[in-house]
Amino acid sequence: MADSTDNDRAVSNYTESAATTPATVTQSEDTEYMDGMEDDEPFEVDEDEDETLLEVQDFIEQIIEEQNEDGGEFEDEDLGDFEIELSGNAMGGTTEQQRALLMQLIRHANIRQLLRTADIEEDDDGIYPRFRLRTRPRTARDPFPEIPSEKGSELMGSGEFGSNEAEITEDLSVKKKKNLALRILNRELATESFTQQKLNHRLLAQGMLPSSNADMIIHYNQPVYSGQFSDDGNFFFSVNKDFRVRMYDTSNPYHWRYYKTVDFPYGQWTLTDASLSPDNRYLAYTSIRSTVCLAPTDPNDQGDPYILDLGAQNTGQNPYRQAHRIGSSFGIWSIRFSGDGRRLVAGATEGKIVVYDIESRAVLHTFDGHDEDVNAVCFADKTSPHIVYSGSDDNILKVWDTRSMGGDREVGAFVGHIEGLTYIDSKGDGRYILSNGKDQSMKLWDLRMVMSRSDFKTMTPDPRTIRNRQNPFDYRWGAYDEDDWYQHRNDNSIVTFRGHRVLRTLIRCHFSPPGSTNSRYVYSGSEDGKVYVWNMDATLAGTIDVQAATRNSRPPHRGYHMMNAWNEDQGRSAWKTCVRDASWHPSAPMIVASAWNGYGMSTGTCTVHSWNDGAEEDEAEPKMGYRVDPKLVPDPALYEDQDAPRRGPRARIIRV
Repeated sequence: MADSTDNDRAVSNYTESAATTPATVTQSEDTEYMDGMEDDEPFEVDEDEDETLLEVQDFIEQIIEEQNEDGGEFEDEDLGDFEIELSGNAMGGTTEQQRALLMQLIRHANIRQLLRTADIEEDDDGIYPRFRLRTRPRTARDPFPEIPSEKGSELMGSGEFGSNEAEITEDLSVKKKKNLALRILNRELATESFTQQKLNHRLLAQGMLPSSNADMIIHYNQPVYSGQFSDDGNFFFSVNKDFRVRMYDTSNPYHWRYYKTVDFPYGQWTLTDASLSPDNRYLAYTSIRSTVCLAPTDPNDQGDPYILDLGAQNTGQNPYRQAHRIGSSFGIWSIRFSGDGRRLVAGATEGKIVVYDIESRAVLHTFDGHDEDVNAVCFADKTSPHIVYSGSDDNILKVWDTRSMGGDREVGAFVGHIEGLTYIDSKGDGRYILSNGKDQSMKLWDLRMVMSRSDFKTMTPDPRTIRNRQNPFDYRWGAYDEDDWYQHRNDNSIVTFRGHRVLRTLIRCHFSPPGSTNSRYVYSGSEDGKVYVWNMDATLAGTIDVQAATRNSRPPHRGYHMMNAWNEDQGRSAWKTCVRDASWHPSAPMIVASAWNGYGMSTGTCTVHSWNDGAEEDEAEPKMGYRVDPKLVPDPALYEDQDAPRRGPRARIIRV
């Protein structure tokens, strides 16, 4: 393949002569479609290349216009697989030379991107182009799942996912729904029966959704990949691209204290995941390597983390040397502690799943559980270390029993996503599981409806899914076309949730906690800068607009622009937000959103959002939108647009 300089020269020469060359565009079933060419990374266009690209774009438009004038019918979706036939000898040289020059043009990364683009959309700000790729043949789209979901409505009425507001009296009449203020008054006066008070408390908890206004904005100089509260709510950690994990004391959720920072030695590209031990004493965190760092959470312990090599083959090498060896055997995308804290399960590249025993420092099982990367793993039940779930880019969610994993035999499978899975979360009851998919949907599954291994192996595959696997949607750079969506013929999920954007990165989803929400909701981050909260019937309960809460809350950082979203008016990259993870506090009406956030998404934030009954501002100190650095210290550099506030002796406390 010719280098970029040769390609640019070929494009320039070609477009100069093409203006006078008659051209036609025809479809051909026996065309060679450049089988050896793979999708490129996102292209960056300098000034010279940008001018060349515009010339070629004009030439492509001329081809289409001439085809339409000749009576041909040229549709946007026809862009993708086609051949260009040139008549005449305007290019000069032999036919072979013309063909070689044309192939240089097509192989040029920018031109290939242009030819694969049917149309260009812009976001709400009109400054962030989105490319809708037409790389697959058009198929008839199935209707989206009905909302509200009938099965989800049954779950809402079952008592397993919150309580219903409508109360039935003894004479079978339905009482009028109470507003939140009246419920608080009834709780304080204790005028109702014990049963009604208990119901009132549950309804009160599930009615307090956090608001978009941020109490506190923690700014980081690199994007944040994950952030989670501990099960008891006393601890929070943030996982960053700079290979550091910051830990915070959140025993008072409205008055955070910085704890400590731990590093990952010899990490690759970014940290990918972290998991807290059930007793909150150790944090396991990973990068795209086969090693796991195990760090004590005690702020007084400033020693190096323990290195656990999940790819070790009993070589006797020093783990630190293995940690930075070239060509780590695999990279870990997901890590989880078992309920007893004695084991780790990891999902990794190339379909690998690893079960590791911490006490013996030994790998118990390593096997190829999927055909593609395993992006997420978790245990089904916090009280049992045996049942494991795994979600992969092969579109399948599998169930495993660690007592029988030696034969690489899954217990069963869940089928329904038509693109790869980005994350899975267990409700912790050994029954329900949630998954996020690149098909822009989130699905709820019931373990009682799992497809058995024998049925899964003999299942007739959906031909449309086979085409997707052969030509997967690149969620990192494309915008998903809803016309590509269809209902999988073997879908065994019970509820499908839609509306968010699972783009750019492996966005995460979760069940809401029983203490602060009565297990009423499911929620997910989104590429459009919001946290989406759904009822179990797939209706939207609310959104938290992180981008609106953080927009322009810090100056540009080092001129590095991750997504190169340029704003012509401001002369700099646009402020963009992608919420990758969110965590609901287990006992307070509070959500912390972890995001790629800033100009060009080159920086990151953890934003604290609590319930405030719609108030835009309050009289407490510090004010809402309090901006701090990773150690929770107010940085004057974050307040270029206003005076930096002074933190009072007490943080804002919300009592309800």
